[in-house]
Amino acid sequence: MLDTLLTQIRKIDKKHQKALKKLGLFTLKDLFFHFPLRYDDFSTISKISNLKREQTATVRGIIQVIENKRTPRKRMIITQALIKDKTGSILAIWFNQPFIARFLRPKTEVLLAGKVGLGISGLQLENPAYEKVKKDQVHVGRIVPVYSVTENLTSKWLRFIIKPLLKYTNQIKDFLSAEIKQNQNLISLPWAIREIHFPTNSFRLKQAKKRLVFDELFLIQLNSLSKRLEWQKNKSYPVKFPKELIKSFVRSLPYKLTDDQKRSAWEIIKDLEKEKPASRLLEGDVGSGKTVVATMAMLEATKAGLQSCLMAPTEILAKQHFETISNLLKKFDSIVGLLTRTDSKIKEKSLSKEISRSQMLSKLEKGKIQVLIGTHALLQEKVKFKDLALVIVDEQHRFGVKQRARLRKINKSGLTPHLLSMTATPIPRTLALSIYGDLDLSIISEMPKGRQKIETQVVSLEDREKTYDFISDQIKKGHQVYVVCPLIEESDKLGVKSATEEYKKLSKKIFPHYKIGLLHGKLKKEEKEKVMSDFAQGKIDILVSTPVIEVGIDVPNVTVMMIEGAERFGLAQLYQFRGRVGRGKAKSYCFLFSDSETEKVRKRLSSLVQAKSGFELAEIDLKMRGPGEVFGLRQWGIPDLKMASLMDAITLKKARDEAKKLLEKEPQLKNFPQLREKLKEFGEMVHLE
Repeated sequence: MLDTLLTQIRKIDKKHQKALKKLGLFTLKDLFFHFPLRYDDFSTISKISNLKREQTATVRGIIQVIENKRTPRKRMIITQALIKDKTGSILAIWFNQPFIARFLRPKTEVLLAGKVGLGISGLQLENPAYEKVKKDQVHVGRIVPVYSVTENLTSKWLRFIIKPLLKYTNQIKDFLSAEIKQNQNLISLPWAIREIHFPTNSFRLKQAKKRLVFDELFLIQLNSLSKRLEWQKNKSYPVKFPKELIKSFVRSLPYKLTDDQKRSAWEIIKDLEKEKPASRLLEGDVGSGKTVVATMAMLEATKAGLQSCLMAPTEILAKQHFETISNLLKKFDSIVGLLTRTDSKIKEKSLSKEISRSQMLSKLEKGKIQVLIGTHALLQEKVKFKDLALVIVDEQHRFGVKQRARLRKINKSGLTPHLLSMTATPIPRTLALSIYGDLDLSIISEMPKGRQKIETQVVSLEDREKTYDFISDQIKKGHQVYVVCPLIEESDKLGVKSATEEYKKLSKKIFPHYKIGLLHGKLKKEEKEKVMSDFAQGKIDILVSTPVIEVGIDVPNVTVMMIEGAERFGLAQLYQFRGRVGRGKAKSYCFLFSDSETEKVRKRLSSLVQAKSGFELAEIDLKMRGPGEVFGLRQWGIPDLKMASLMDAITLKKARDEAKKLLEKEPQLKNFPQLREKLKEFGEMVHLE
């Protein structure tokens, strides 16, 4: 029955079938798991004599009179009904709904819920929800579910369809064991589904939410921890900690490491000592010093006679990493290689040498290159290492199953390298545990001393011209500018700035005398690399870009970051854009332009001016917008979390503990067939490639 197609249910016509399909609802099971967005509590019945203006109230009474009237001016039909209870009477009015007078007749007992307004003849209920009094109310006189809908679909229609079908929820398999339900004081799944749609009372609704939140967090954790167990079945290289060498490396740096850098480095060092392959995420703001920490780990592998590699998302970023890391290692007898689509070279001490691709591959296989930098193309079958002990991945946290499988075959020895991912996206710890439950987490939240503060302003519409003048002055001083826009092409529907339109406007009208470049995701890879390279070399004064520069290039000469349609971006993303400037010695600026002047938008953008770190901003953004919107959870491969608050640290810990306990006893879940089936279904929804 649960697999019954909605097209086969008699009450659902073709118009509604089409609308349900838009929401991704095809079967009865889909409908049951389309949870309400929120609830209207119409369960408390008020006496008519106690009603007050502006209050939202539910009343129960008898219809005395009901009629339709047409207004003389606007030709609008108004339906009026006089409702009476034991304490008094009140007028209910509806606009352009003449059919109500045919449905609700005089002497009918009804429940009405709506806002109390003031009319010509006194208090009145305006456009109230209505329902005849019956044994089991659906729309009024109870806690009423309100659903996410689309064109040709209403919450009222969904309630009408779902309520009689809930008798089939008994066919839903409860995949949680009796032990877990007892430990966590959880109700059964069929009961939770019934109560989430039509709660008996607020306590039962709370119980239903508790069960469904636990289910989703438990499945996320079970999925992550299962993958972790699978990964750790492999054998890796135990790398001994070379204490004196690392001390010498730290002394060679022209600055002091922060406490966070030291702690993160120590966590990675401890990982490398184990025979099981590590899987860690190193998280820190742009400019917080993640690369130095990663370089320490690479130096450790080199000292042990092993190899390491770093994969970057773009060629230009790979080249920057190559220069940075080879400079950091020049005193330590490390041969560093760069392998991209256009480059194949090695650097030993300060000497750089171009070599052929075949020479590079041969040296790698013989173990003659200790550190290799490149793009994700390093995972191609042709690239083989003698003893690759450490893989560092920059800005690709979701290292998928196929990619991990490739790492198992990358060495002649058959051993699996340790895996370290790095990200500049600030994600609060609890949320990171939800999204990246299979990774250990190290956080660098301190910025190195001496890192200059970037002056940030939310620019009003009337100050736009002054800002253009300021930008012009910066370019005259020999500096460069980023301009970030939300879209590639103009969208009338959204009415937000596009990169192509902004590029045309700045080139032709605002800054015709300056060299302006355009960068967006639809450009071919070679075109993107050329634009970024020209900008890095100072051949472009202003780079107009979509968010592709978020994982961008380090150009110390850029002093201005100008963001159009700033309200369209998350605060953490804006913080990352801003981190692209202030990387040189000159004072830097970030200007936020918004098409919305609302108080809410101004407050949110102003928090970027005040916040001390990206993590603080991520927390603010989560409170204001919620995790789904902030992190676009679909891009992480997690299905829409219909109920779970990913910031619910207490439930998350309980779910993680239960998942750990279960996997310790039953790593294959052989005695839990329903849970195994549910986990497989969940895993198919979660695309972690």
